[in-house]
Amino acid sequence: MKKLHLISNAHLDPVWQWEWEEGAAAAVSTFRAAAEFCEETAGYVFNHNEVILYKWIEEYEPQLFKRIQRLVQAGKWQIMGGWYLQPDCNMLSGESFVRQILLGKAYFREKFDAEPSTAINFDSFGHTQGLVQILQLAGYDSYIFMRPDEMEGLPAGDFVWKGFNNSSVTAHKIRGGYNTLMGKAREKIEGWLADNRDKNEGLVLWGVGNHGGGPSRIDLAQIDQLMKREIEFEIIHSTPENYFRDVAGQDLPSYEGDLNPRFVGCYTSMIRIKQKHRQLENELYMTEKMLSTAAMQGLLTYPSNELHDALSDLLTAQFHDILPGSSVQPAEEASLRLMEHGLEIVARLKARSFFALATGQPKANLQEYPILIYNPHPFAVKGVFECEFMLEDQNWQEAFSLPVVYQEGQPIPCQPEKEGSNLNLDWRKRVVFEAELAPSSMNRFDCRIEMLTHKPIPQLAEQNGCYRFETEELLVVVNTRTGFIDEYVVRGVPFLRPNAFAPLVMEDNEDPWRMDKASFTQVEGMFKLMNEEESGLFSGVKGALPAVRVIEDGDVRTVIEAVFTYNNSYLCQLYKLPKTGTELEVQLRVYWNEKDKMLKLSLPTQLSEGRFVGQTAFGVSSLNHGHEAVAQKWVAVEAPEQNLGLTCINNGIYGSDFVSGEVRLSLLRSAGYCAHPINDRPIMVQDRFLPRMDQGERCYTFWLNAGELADRRNRQDREALVHNERPYALSFFPSGEGERLESFLVLEDAVVQLSAFKKEERGENYIIRLFEPTGFGRSTVLSIPSLGIRQEIQLNGFECKTLRLSTSADTLTEAPLCEV
Repeated sequence: MKKLHLISNAHLDPVWQWEWEEGAAAAVSTFRAAAEFCEETAGYVFNHNEVILYKWIEEYEPQLFKRIQRLVQAGKWQIMGGWYLQPDCNMLSGESFVRQILLGKAYFREKFDAEPSTAINFDSFGHTQGLVQILQLAGYDSYIFMRPDEMEGLPAGDFVWKGFNNSSVTAHKIRGGYNTLMGKAREKIEGWLADNRDKNEGLVLWGVGNHGGGPSRIDLAQIDQLMKREIEFEIIHSTPENYFRDVAGQDLPSYEGDLNPRFVGCYTSMIRIKQKHRQLENELYMTEKMLSTAAMQGLLTYPSNELHDALSDLLTAQFHDILPGSSVQPAEEASLRLMEHGLEIVARLKARSFFALATGQPKANLQEYPILIYNPHPFAVKGVFECEFMLEDQNWQEAFSLPVVYQEGQPIPCQPEKEGSNLNLDWRKRVVFEAELAPSSMNRFDCRIEMLTHKPIPQLAEQNGCYRFETEELLVVVNTRTGFIDEYVVRGVPFLRPNAFAPLVMEDNEDPWRMDKASFTQVEGMFKLMNEEESGLFSGVKGALPAVRVIEDGDVRTVIEAVFTYNNSYLCQLYKLPKTGTELEVQLRVYWNEKDKMLKLSLPTQLSEGRFVGQTAFGVSSLNHGHEAVAQKWVAVEAPEQNLGLTCINNGIYGSDFVSGEVRLSLLRSAGYCAHPINDRPIMVQDRFLPRMDQGERCYTFWLNAGELADRRNRQDREALVHNERPYALSFFPSGEGERLESFLVLEDAVVQLSAFKKEERGENYIIRLFEPTGFGRSTVLSIPSLGIRQEIQLNGFECKTLRLSTSADTLTEAPLCEV
């Protein structure tokens, strides 16, 4: 007999149009009602997911929690999905997806002895292809989702979703929504039956969501009547796992790629949330690596509980109405506070690990200022590093104290730059220097002070309306009439067209999701260079000031500042031009006071026929030309015919587009809070002031690099990781006690990434997670010299591999993604 599986659930957003306290209250009342129905109604099964909701029940109504545990054991209540919550499914790093699953499965195993095999993300706004491999490695064989609503080439209903590294899961696309209105479940079921008489199996989700309480007595009664009346289909209260067992073995169509785009405004809305999320991701995973290195060498006790608290903050902030920026303003503020809590925990742990790892560093010589930099990465890192420190005494003379950096007794390229303090006294110093850091170890530098009659004066001068910066490898031309970059030439090859890094103001509306379109194409205006009077007033100086000027210049880099204006908004842009290498750093400080507009940053490239790609979870996505696209730490333009590639790394944005060779990076949107079109009504009421998101000061950093295509592909992932998980620098006078530490963990190739180095969730061993970021298989050698380990690891293209480091046997073996 044909079978129709009914999945009773109650979609509950922890926050959205409300704050988390109201979400917790709704969860308690909904779970209480669902438990009553499970106990009273024969054959009925309630399905629910999300650790965060169960934790609220456990804390606020423990007797109800015990009832649910009994119902789970009796098969009346199904633990569905098994994740920490339903996150955004595009902007998380691969490691964050792993943690959503890892903490979810660990909790449900411990509390309910349950481990679902079907993952669900009903309400997330699109899904990255990188998720498929993660699901398969985590033990899932199936996946239920709803969005995007319509998508060209996507098979209807059930299909095999193919991911990276030959991974696949059986997927089901929800039709007709994941919930029902009160008393409307039977109507929805009858509609499915009328449209699908030719099918043998079916799945319908029902239950009132978000404060509605899930199942209702009237719906259960009407469904019972329909079950008795229907003769062609057996209609049963069921679970996702039961449905996929029934469709197993069918010859299903397949789909390979991202399930995008959908609600493209969410790639940029509430940019503060997105930047803070990236910061917490970076700091948490980097600090784990530092703590693991210190703990493995007996320097501290691994702080599992504190890290768990910080990780819970991160996972909560990844919820699909927090990270995408679709909640109300109080929820935005609460989420920022939540992530700051996680960051404070991590900051203290990072300092704890840093001081532990400084053991054995020699005492400073007289009149030297030591700078220690810990490199958390298992490979050498070459770059420009900054550190501030105080002179041992205040200099009240007119002379200038010049810091000179030494490494192992030899001077290295360095220069002084403006420190963060504005105390007008030669006392605090910021030194910038170029160096190479050894892998997974503390690196030592020493500053000595040389006295000059005055601070060095910038040498780069304006000529013929531009600053022309040139080295053996790089040419950059900054136009002083526009403030933009007109040329970026790497080893003789031009990569940018004129007016690069122009801030564009785009037509937009009040809807933070932007439900009505898949792109932002209409340019309304562009920031223009200030005149000297405006520049002086904006910069806070006494008098006129050129709007484009060199503010720092030395042996390491030249820094050019330009200031712009548009309507009621202002922007300060810094170009940091390196004396060696080809990487251009650009910093923006935006003061935004526009409404219902979008701000993009234009990069018109010479690669007009190029392919637009971006980093995704444990992989690389091809990004649709013309559509607003979502990517993580970098996007790139690849031109195989010319053997060229250009990469732009960011520290906290996710949206961009690409048309006719022009990359446009999405910086912010000034939409309303939690507003979207309904019929032909105005999106927002028109009788009062209503705040818009992302008003005020916002800051961004980008790193641009270019060269031969294969070289770019090999380097860009590690470059992005280093810029996001930055080596930790601190001026610190060590005691000289203890034994100096060598590199702890080393990857002996130039490409493979270390995604995680952490203690396992249950046990005393450590987890090392690697992945291959280019799509081309390769081997690496992982070395831990102090343990006598040197092991070759083979990875397929885009493969993610988890290893267990035994603390008792000093061995390295492959492990499941979820560690058990």
